[in-house]
Amino acid sequence: DTTRRDGTQAEEFILSLWDKIRIAQKLAQLGVHYVEGGWPGANEKDRDFFTEIRNYDLGLTRVAAFGSTHHKDRLPDADSNMQELLLARTPVITIFGKSSLFQVKEVLKTTPERNLELITSSLAYLKPKVEELIYDAEHFFDAFKEDRDYALKTLKAAVAGGADILVLCDTNGGTLTSEVVEIIKAVQEHFPEFPLGIHAHNDSELAVANSVVAVELGIVQVQGTINGVGERCGNANLCSIIPNLQLKMGFECLPPANLKRLREVSLFVYELANMRPNRYQPYVGKSAFAHKGGMHADAVKKNPRAYEHVDPETVGNTRYIPVSEQSGKSSIILKARDFGLELHPNEPKVRLALDKVKDLEAQGYQFEGAEASLEMLLRAALGQYKEYFRLVSFRIIDQKVGEDEPPVPEATIRVRVGFHEVHTAAIGNGPVNALDKALKKALLRFYPRLEEMRLEDYKVRVLPGPGGTGAKVRVLIESRDAHNRWGTVGVAHDIIEASWQALVDSITYKLFKDEQRGKG
Repeated sequence: DTTRRDGTQAEEFILSLWDKIRIAQKLAQLGVHYVEGGWPGANEKDRDFFTEIRNYDLGLTRVAAFGSTHHKDRLPDADSNMQELLLARTPVITIFGKSSLFQVKEVLKTTPERNLELITSSLAYLKPKVEELIYDAEHFFDAFKEDRDYALKTLKAAVAGGADILVLCDTNGGTLTSEVVEIIKAVQEHFPEFPLGIHAHNDSELAVANSVVAVELGIVQVQGTINGVGERCGNANLCSIIPNLQLKMGFECLPPANLKRLREVSLFVYELANMRPNRYQPYVGKSAFAHKGGMHADAVKKNPRAYEHVDPETVGNTRYIPVSEQSGKSSIILKARDFGLELHPNEPKVRLALDKVKDLEAQGYQFEGAEASLEMLLRAALGQYKEYFRLVSFRIIDQKVGEDEPPVPEATIRVRVGFHEVHTAAIGNGPVNALDKALKKALLRFYPRLEEMRLEDYKVRVLPGPGGTGAKVRVLIESRDAHNRWGTVGVAHDIIEASWQALVDSITYKLFKDEQRGKG
């Protein structure tokens, strides 16, 4: 997966450092074999990612750092990009090099011979210092069509440098599937035993098709992004490629139980990037298994195979007519297991939780990225919810004095803890921050460990529908303490009310986890 690098090159697709960490964890849970963390030589956020990700257990998922061949006028050991790759301390490094004579002369501004030297010397320098070395042959398909012999020479240079796998890149995304077949076969003739991969872009709407046909030809690694996000028209969509390979072609890319999390992962990435999901997306979109009345709906009721190419439950989705109650129960039970809750399908409480989740989703709630809110909801349905405090009232005043002065928001709050009532106030950087500070100030004397809690991220989404400035909003808050991170959600017409809901869930979750930890 290259979502944290290729994906963030897409317009309006922005991830914070902690978003990248959470997505890496989610992909590890899904069972993705490699997660590319970014380019440590290009920006500080990616460098911080590689430092922070060492604190997390990703199981069998391997983290890869990404970079280019060394500068044409420097040796590898004097090249800052090479050093940053090594400082990332990842088990896998991916570097790309130029395959195209056009790119070598017009972009890299060097000679064809020097480019071959750069490829070999970069890989040879890294090889003894890393467990696995991936070579991305940039613009390879265009390069092959431009000058077949030179494109193949670049691959030979990579093999000579010690590459463990050669990844053929359709960087401009313009190669037709028939051309991909022809070119891969030609490469295989020259490198009959060498493992190959593919990295496809979607400028001709063929990235998924090109990736799938490459696997049919014997390619062993596919690079892509969740939801196909990426520069220009995007990258190969792993949410389509994985089920195609697994359900249609018999390749076990993921454990079958994990495949049921695919829609969850898709929505999780959309939510963290603050983007509206594509409802028409194959396999994981809301409409992927929707049947709008008439003959199709009637046929699906009799036998889903009439108008469905796979069972939606295999990828964690549901059909619309009717909404599958059993599938809904399965999703709730699976998620509850993540929280350490064992639910049984025939329990009335499961039905209660399912109805509550569906009702909230109809109101605009979305629990991908807000697992703490979902856990609190499920525990409430099981009678395990504890009210640590109760709001009496709050008031927020946002005062602006003078055109050039920033507003000064002040929150006043009254809360009850047991038999005690606290009345306090706080000033903050914005009304939500003021409310957060006032609430914690009121609760600290009862729950001192709230001092270690921090609000890390705050996102607002205006929900679709009529209303203009009166439309509903969804607020997603990410919080952390010394032990973990969690997300909570709130929905309302009033942005302060939505924020309050998410804040209450966040603090309640923190207090609940502290209590559980104390019992442990």
